[in-house]
Amino acid sequence: MVFRVLDIARRVHDHTWKLDPIVRSLLDTDFYKLMMLQMIWKLHRDVDATFSLINRTTSIRLADEIDIGELRDQLDYARTVRLTKKEHIWLAGNSFYGRKQIFEPEFLAWLAEFQLPDYELSEKDGQYQLDFHGPWTHTTMWEIPALAIINELRSRAAMRGMGPFELDVLYARAKAKMWEKVERLKKLDGLSISDFGTRRRHSFLWQRWCVQALAEGIPDAFTGTSNVLLAMDNDLEAVGTNAHELPMVYAALAETDAGIAAANYKVLEDWNALYGGNLRIVLPDTYGTAAFLHAAPDWVADWTGFRPDSAPPIEGGERIIDWWKEKGRDPAQKILIFSDGLDVDTIVSTHEHFKGKVRMAFGWGTNLTNDFVDCAPRRNDQLRAISLVCKVTEANGKPAVKLSDNPRKATGDPAEIERYLRIFGSEERVEKAVYV
Repeated sequence: MVFRVLDIARRVHDHTWKLDPIVRSLLDTDFYKLMMLQMIWKLHRDVDATFSLINRTTSIRLADEIDIGELRDQLDYARTVRLTKKEHIWLAGNSFYGRKQIFEPEFLAWLAEFQLPDYELSEKDGQYQLDFHGPWTHTTMWEIPALAIINELRSRAAMRGMGPFELDVLYARAKAKMWEKVERLKKLDGLSISDFGTRRRHSFLWQRWCVQALAEGIPDAFTGTSNVLLAMDNDLEAVGTNAHELPMVYAALAETDAGIAAANYKVLEDWNALYGGNLRIVLPDTYGTAAFLHAAPDWVADWTGFRPDSAPPIEGGERIIDWWKEKGRDPAQKILIFSDGLDVDTIVSTHEHFKGKVRMAFGWGTNLTNDFVDCAPRRNDQLRAISLVCKVTEANGKPAVKLSDNPRKATGDPAEIERYLRIFGSEERVEKAVYV
């Protein structure tokens, strides 16, 4: 495949129009969002959910870096975006994970009229309070574009004042840095890697460049992108299954502690009823992987694989392999998908460790699409990626909680977190720094 290489530096320098929209398509989102959306639309149209912006890098005062007027303009523009005829046809006719018409005609008809709901934005102590209230079918779709908008506005602010030569040097160094990573990944036999970098990307154009670089540099290893728009435009596979928000909402809606404890498995039952097959990937860490495995029904062991998102990759992977063996399953027939804060060193070490033991795939995120450290001609800390998330915080007025395998990634009301810890315990939860 031959791609036209865009001069990003020139475009960044020359954009002089009043508004350069960041999110221009409803498909500029992660594939798992559409998969979850269809499930929410089918089963939970009566559920309201609130999503809230959370800046885990508290040392960075977003309100000092990003103008609130610019942020409003971008959010308002995103609300005007609709599914295009081309996008509708592609979703209806394309195959995903080997299945045609994975999206039902009735769902696509509903999606054709979809509009992102309103938002609430304010500033407090140098941070933005950004909340999305309303039906879960609608607020869930704000997570990815909201994060993409804020991260790109931060990148633009960091580059404001740079001249054309400085920008050219910045992107030249970033491209060289990225290609060095590609060269290292070329050496890994049997590597399977995809782009998971939409949420905290430097910019849409840079993500596109990175995706195209992977497609050209490691074509046999590169399996696709989570970004639906980039998959469509570049004839790539759209990849992704589900996320933590499903068990978080299911648990929040539960009436009893037993219902909370069972939330993970109820999600899997509903998911299997809709999708099954290659989409049966378990996300075990919403309330701790150890707790999940201890209570998991035997049928979970028949699923295709696990995505150990927040546990250290080698330790978490080995724990799951041991569990498969305890259940009498052959790990060599299963797959582990690693996706948390991956850099090339982690990918290499994890790949070498599990080679021959289990099938592997890597979802490469922020370190792929937003690594500009030491690339600017002058020191510029604003180009350093931060840990910014948009999480479900309420469902039907009840607080939503995530514990994670890493306590630093826990979200929710402190009293509710303590309640959930009493239900699930804290076994094998290991605190580690959260960079992205």
